[in-house]
Amino acid sequence: MLGGHGFVPQTPARLGSLLETFLPWAGLAVPFLVVVAVLVRSTAALAAALLPAVTWAVLFGPLLLPPRGEAAHPDLVVAQHNVSDVNPDPAGTARALRAAGADLVALEELTPAALPAYATGLAGAYPHHATYGSVGLWSRHPLRDVRPVDIRPAGLADPGWRRGLRATAATPHGDVAVYVAHLPSVRIGASGFRSAWRDDSARKLGRALADEPLERVVLAGDLNSTLADRALSPVTHRLAGPHSGPRSGLAFSWPASAPLARIDQVLVRGAMMPRVRTLPATGSDHLPVLAHVVF
Repeated sequence: MLGGHGFVPQTPARLGSLLETFLPWAGLAVPFLVVVAVLVRSTAALAAALLPAVTWAVLFGPLLLPPRGEAAHPDLVVAQHNVSDVNPDPAGTARALRAAGADLVALEELTPAALPAYATGLAGAYPHHATYGSVGLWSRHPLRDVRPVDIRPAGLADPGWRRGLRATAATPHGDVAVYVAHLPSVRIGASGFRSAWRDDSARKLGRALADEPLERVVLAGDLNSTLADRALSPVTHRLAGPHSGPRSGLAFSWPASAPLARIDQVLVRGAMMPRVRTLPATGSDHLPVLAHVVF
Protein backbone atom coordinates (compact mmCIF):
# COMPACT_ATOMS: atom_id res chain seq x y z
CA MET A 1 0.00 0.00 0.00
CA LEU A 2 2.91 2.37 0.57
CA GLY A 3 4.57 1.88 -2.77
CA GLY A 4 1.45 1.17 -4.78
CA HIS A 5 -1.15 3.41 -3.14
CA GLY A 6 -2.15 4.68 -6.56
CA PHE A 7 -3.52 1.24 -7.37
CA VAL A 8 -5.86 1.17 -4.37
CA PRO A 9 -9.30 1.69 -5.97
CA GLN A 10 -11.37 4.76 -5.23
CA THR A 11 -14.64 2.86 -5.18
CA PRO A 12 -16.36 1.85 -3.10
CA ALA A 13 -16.05 4.54 -0.43
CA ARG A 14 -13.05 6.29 -2.09
CA LEU A 15 -10.59 4.16 -0.17
CA GLY A 16 -7.66 5.35 -2.27
CA SER A 17 -8.03 8.96 -1.17
CA LEU A 18 -8.59 7.90 2.43
CA LEU A 19 -5.33 5.91 2.44
CA GLU A 20 -3.39 8.69 0.76
CA THR A 21 -4.62 11.26 3.28
CA PHE A 22 -2.86 9.41 6.10
CA LEU A 23 -0.18 7.63 4.05
CA PRO A 24 2.84 8.48 6.27
CA TRP A 25 1.15 6.75 9.20
CA ALA A 26 1.15 3.44 7.34
CA GLY A 27 4.80 3.25 8.37
CA LEU A 28 3.66 2.44 11.91
CA ALA A 29 3.11 -1.12 10.68
CA VAL A 30 6.88 -1.57 10.27
CA PRO A 31 7.81 -1.80 14.00
CA PHE A 32 4.94 -4.22 14.52
CA LEU A 33 6.20 -6.45 11.69
CA VAL A 34 9.73 -6.37 13.10
CA VAL A 35 8.52 -7.36 16.57
CA VAL A 36 6.52 -10.26 15.12
CA ALA A 37 9.54 -11.39 13.08
CA VAL A 38 11.72 -11.37 16.20
CA LEU A 39 9.14 -13.24 18.28
CA VAL A 40 8.78 -16.01 15.71
CA ARG A 41 12.57 -15.99 15.15
CA SER A 42 12.16 -15.82 11.40
CA THR A 43 15.01 -14.33 9.40
CA ALA A 44 12.83 -14.34 6.28
CA ALA A 45 10.06 -12.41 8.07
CA LEU A 46 12.59 -9.89 9.37
CA ALA A 47 13.99 -9.40 5.88
CA ALA A 48 10.46 -8.99 4.51
CA ALA A 49 9.73 -6.32 7.14
CA LEU A 50 12.60 -4.28 5.77
CA LEU A 51 10.80 -3.83 2.44
CA PRO A 52 8.07 -1.49 3.75
CA ALA A 53 10.70 0.20 5.93
CA VAL A 54 12.81 1.04 2.87
CA THR A 55 9.72 2.10 0.93
CA TRP A 56 8.69 4.50 3.70
CA ALA A 57 12.22 5.90 3.87
CA VAL A 58 12.24 6.57 0.12
CA LEU A 59 8.83 8.27 0.20
CA PHE A 60 9.14 10.33 3.35
CA GLY A 61 12.76 10.24 4.46
CA PRO A 62 13.79 13.26 2.35
CA LEU A 63 11.17 15.36 4.14
CA LEU A 64 13.01 14.76 7.41
CA LEU A 65 16.38 15.97 6.13
CA PRO A 66 17.69 19.38 7.19
CA PRO A 67 16.65 22.21 4.86
CA ARG A 68 19.00 23.07 2.04
CA GLY A 69 21.15 26.16 2.16
CA GLU A 70 18.84 28.35 0.08
CA ALA A 71 16.18 28.12 2.81
CA ALA A 72 18.22 30.59 4.86
CA HIS A 73 17.77 33.26 2.18
CA PRO A 74 14.26 32.92 0.73
CA ASP A 75 13.00 35.37 -1.85
CA LEU A 76 9.48 35.13 -0.47
CA VAL A 77 8.05 33.82 2.81
CA VAL A 78 4.43 32.71 2.74
CA ALA A 79 2.20 32.07 5.75
CA GLN A 80 -0.95 30.04 5.28
CA HIS A 81 -3.59 29.60 7.98
CA ASN A 82 -7.17 28.43 8.29
CA VAL A 83 -8.01 30.69 11.21
CA SER A 84 -11.33 28.89 12.02
CA ASP A 85 -14.69 30.58 11.93
CA VAL A 86 -15.09 29.90 15.66
CA ASN A 87 -11.67 31.19 16.69
CA PRO A 88 -12.09 32.75 20.16
CA ASP A 89 -9.05 35.02 19.77
CA PRO A 90 -8.71 36.48 16.26
CA ALA A 91 -6.64 39.40 17.55
CA GLY A 92 -4.13 37.02 19.14
CA THR A 93 -4.02 34.96 15.97
CA ALA A 94 -3.30 38.08 13.93
CA ARG A 95 -0.44 39.00 16.29
CA ALA A 96 1.06 35.51 15.97
CA LEU A 97 0.91 35.64 12.19
CA ARG A 98 2.44 39.09 12.11
CA ALA A 99 5.30 37.92 14.35
CA ALA A 100 6.12 35.14 11.86
CA GLY A 101 7.56 37.75 9.49
CA ALA A 102 6.04 36.43 6.27
CA ASP A 103 5.79 38.50 3.10
CA LEU A 104 2.37 37.08 2.23
CA VAL A 105 -0.32 35.91 4.65
CA ALA A 106 -3.20 33.84 3.27
CA LEU A 107 -6.20 33.24 5.53
CA GLU A 108 -9.34 31.12 5.30
CA GLU A 109 -12.57 30.91 7.30
CA LEU A 110 -12.69 34.65 7.80
CA THR A 111 -16.00 35.80 9.24
CA PRO A 112 -17.51 39.30 9.05
CA ALA A 113 -17.29 39.56 12.84
CA ALA A 114 -13.60 38.59 13.03
CA LEU A 115 -12.37 40.37 9.88
CA PRO A 116 -11.79 43.76 11.61
CA ALA A 117 -9.49 42.08 14.16
CA TYR A 118 -7.34 40.60 11.39
CA ALA A 119 -7.37 43.82 9.38
CA THR A 120 -6.26 45.82 12.41
CA GLY A 121 -3.71 43.30 13.64
CA LEU A 122 -2.01 42.89 10.27
CA ALA A 123 -2.36 46.42 8.92
CA GLY A 124 0.97 47.84 10.12
CA ALA A 125 3.13 45.12 8.60
CA TYR A 126 0.95 44.43 5.58
CA PRO A 127 -0.28 47.63 3.91
CA HIS A 128 -1.86 45.74 1.00
CA HIS A 129 -4.70 43.28 1.38
CA ALA A 130 -7.67 41.78 -0.43
CA THR A 131 -10.57 39.66 0.75
CA TYR A 132 -13.31 37.76 -1.02
CA GLY A 133 -15.94 35.92 0.95
CA SER A 134 -14.18 33.90 3.63
CA VAL A 135 -10.63 34.07 2.17
CA GLY A 136 -8.12 36.87 2.36
CA LEU A 137 -4.58 37.86 1.40
CA TRP A 138 -2.30 40.31 3.22
CA SER A 139 0.92 41.43 1.53
CA ARG A 140 4.00 43.55 2.12
CA HIS A 141 4.07 44.14 -1.63
CA PRO A 142 1.50 45.97 -3.78
CA LEU A 143 -1.40 43.90 -5.07
CA ARG A 144 -3.26 44.40 -8.33
CA ASP A 145 -5.52 42.45 -10.68
CA VAL A 146 -7.44 41.11 -7.69
CA ARG A 147 -10.36 38.95 -8.73
CA PRO A 148 -12.45 36.08 -7.43
CA VAL A 149 -11.78 32.51 -8.50
CA ASP A 150 -14.93 30.41 -8.88
CA ILE A 151 -14.22 27.05 -7.25
CA ARG A 152 -17.76 26.41 -6.01
CA PRO A 153 -18.51 22.75 -6.63
CA ALA A 154 -21.42 21.62 -8.74
CA GLY A 155 -24.50 20.96 -6.65
CA LEU A 156 -23.71 23.62 -4.06
CA ALA A 157 -26.40 26.25 -4.49
CA ASP A 158 -25.31 28.69 -1.77
CA PRO A 159 -24.37 31.95 -3.57
CA GLY A 160 -22.52 33.10 -0.45
CA TRP A 161 -19.97 30.28 -0.82
CA ARG A 162 -16.96 32.33 -1.94
CA ARG A 163 -13.63 30.69 -1.21
CA GLY A 164 -11.18 31.59 -3.95
CA LEU A 165 -9.28 34.71 -4.96
CA ARG A 166 -6.35 35.60 -7.18
CA ALA A 167 -4.04 38.63 -7.09
CA THR A 168 -0.79 39.77 -8.66
CA ALA A 169 1.87 40.64 -6.08
CA ALA A 170 4.51 43.09 -7.32
CA THR A 171 7.54 41.66 -5.49
CA PRO A 172 11.18 42.82 -5.83
CA HIS A 173 11.72 39.66 -7.89
CA GLY A 174 8.93 40.39 -10.34
CA ASP A 175 5.21 39.78 -10.56
CA VAL A 176 3.85 36.70 -8.82
CA ALA A 177 0.32 35.35 -9.23
CA VAL A 178 -1.01 34.51 -5.77
CA TYR A 179 -4.02 32.26 -5.28
CA VAL A 180 -5.83 31.74 -1.99
CA ALA A 181 -8.30 28.86 -1.88
CA HIS A 182 -10.33 26.85 0.59
CA LEU A 183 -11.64 23.61 -0.83
CA PRO A 184 -14.72 21.94 0.71
CA SER A 185 -14.34 19.68 3.70
CA VAL A 186 -14.47 15.90 3.48
CA ARG A 187 -16.36 13.53 5.74
CA ILE A 188 -15.67 10.00 6.94
CA GLY A 189 -18.81 8.05 7.72
CA ALA A 190 -20.53 4.71 7.33
CA SER A 191 -20.66 5.22 3.57
CA GLY A 192 -16.92 5.82 3.40
CA PHE A 193 -14.84 8.85 2.48
CA ARG A 194 -17.19 11.52 1.11
CA SER A 195 -15.20 13.99 -0.97
CA ALA A 196 -17.22 14.72 -4.13
CA TRP A 197 -17.48 18.47 -3.50
CA ARG A 198 -13.80 18.74 -2.58
CA ASP A 199 -12.79 16.82 -5.71
CA ASP A 200 -14.93 18.98 -8.03
CA SER A 201 -13.61 22.16 -6.42
CA ALA A 202 -10.03 20.91 -6.97
CA ARG A 203 -10.77 20.39 -10.67
CA LYS A 204 -12.04 23.95 -11.00
CA LEU A 205 -9.01 25.32 -9.18
CA GLY A 206 -6.80 23.28 -11.50
CA ARG A 207 -8.44 24.83 -14.56
CA ALA A 208 -7.87 28.32 -13.16
CA LEU A 209 -4.19 27.53 -12.60
CA ALA A 210 -3.91 26.14 -16.12
CA ASP A 211 -5.20 29.45 -17.52
CA GLU A 212 -2.81 31.55 -15.41
CA PRO A 213 -0.47 33.45 -17.77
CA LEU A 214 2.21 34.43 -15.24
CA GLU A 215 5.20 32.14 -14.94
CA ARG A 216 5.57 32.50 -11.18
CA VAL A 217 2.64 31.27 -9.13
CA VAL A 218 2.01 30.76 -5.42
CA LEU A 219 -1.03 28.86 -4.19
CA ALA A 220 -1.81 28.99 -0.48
CA GLY A 221 -4.88 27.47 1.07
CA ASP A 222 -6.68 24.86 3.06
CA LEU A 223 -7.07 22.24 0.35
CA ASN A 224 -8.57 19.65 2.71
CA SER A 225 -6.19 17.17 1.14
CA THR A 226 -2.60 15.97 1.33
CA LEU A 227 -0.28 16.13 -1.65
CA ALA A 228 -0.37 12.35 -1.91
CA ASP A 229 -4.14 12.32 -2.47
CA ARG A 230 -4.85 11.65 -6.14
CA ALA A 231 -7.97 13.83 -5.91
CA LEU A 232 -5.68 16.87 -5.71
CA SER A 233 -3.87 15.96 -8.95
CA PRO A 234 -5.69 18.64 -11.03
CA VAL A 235 -3.88 21.15 -8.81
CA THR A 236 -0.56 19.41 -8.23
CA HIS A 237 -0.13 18.62 -11.93
CA ARG A 238 -0.25 22.36 -12.65
CA LEU A 239 2.27 23.21 -9.96
CA ALA A 240 4.32 20.03 -9.68
CA GLY A 241 7.94 19.79 -10.70
CA PRO A 242 11.24 18.45 -9.39
CA HIS A 243 11.76 21.49 -7.19
CA SER A 244 8.25 22.79 -6.53
CA GLY A 245 7.30 20.69 -3.54
CA PRO A 246 8.53 21.00 0.02
CA ARG A 247 11.64 18.94 0.70
CA SER A 248 11.98 19.46 4.43
CA GLY A 249 9.42 18.77 7.10
CA LEU A 250 6.23 16.76 7.27
CA ALA A 251 4.55 19.86 8.74
CA PHE A 252 1.33 18.16 9.81
CA SER A 253 -1.19 20.99 10.30
CA TRP A 254 -4.48 19.34 11.29
CA PRO A 255 -5.96 18.90 13.80
CA ALA A 256 -3.99 21.40 15.88
CA SER A 257 -4.42 19.39 19.08
CA ALA A 258 -2.83 16.25 17.58
CA PRO A 259 -1.67 16.87 14.00
CA LEU A 260 -2.16 13.87 11.71
CA ALA A 261 -1.94 15.34 8.21
CA ARG A 262 -0.93 18.47 6.32
CA ILE A 263 -4.04 19.65 4.54
CA ASP A 264 -2.93 23.29 4.63
CA GLN A 265 -0.74 23.77 1.60
CA VAL A 266 1.63 26.22 -0.06
CA LEU A 267 2.50 25.23 -3.64
CA VAL A 268 4.53 27.06 -6.24
CA ARG A 269 5.31 27.22 -9.94
CA GLY A 270 8.43 28.74 -11.42
CA ALA A 271 10.17 28.50 -8.07
CA MET A 272 11.58 26.15 -5.44
CA MET A 273 10.22 25.65 -1.96
CA PRO A 274 13.10 24.29 0.12
CA ARG A 275 11.44 24.60 3.51
CA VAL A 276 7.97 24.32 5.02
CA ARG A 277 7.11 24.13 8.70
CA THR A 278 4.23 24.69 11.09
CA LEU A 279 3.98 27.50 13.59
CA PRO A 280 2.70 27.27 17.18
CA ALA A 281 -1.01 26.77 17.71
CA THR A 282 -3.41 29.71 17.68
CA GLY A 283 -7.10 29.73 18.52
CA SER A 284 -7.79 27.67 15.39
CA ASP A 285 -8.16 23.92 14.95
CA HIS A 286 -5.45 24.17 12.25
CA LEU A 287 -1.79 25.04 12.71
CA PRO A 288 -0.33 27.87 10.60
CA VAL A 289 2.09 26.79 7.88
CA LEU A 290 5.15 28.84 6.90
CA ALA A 291 6.92 28.23 3.57
CA HIS A 292 10.16 29.59 2.09
CA VAL A 293 10.10 30.26 -1.65
CA VAL A 294 13.17 30.74 -3.86
CA PHE A 295 12.76 31.92 -7.45
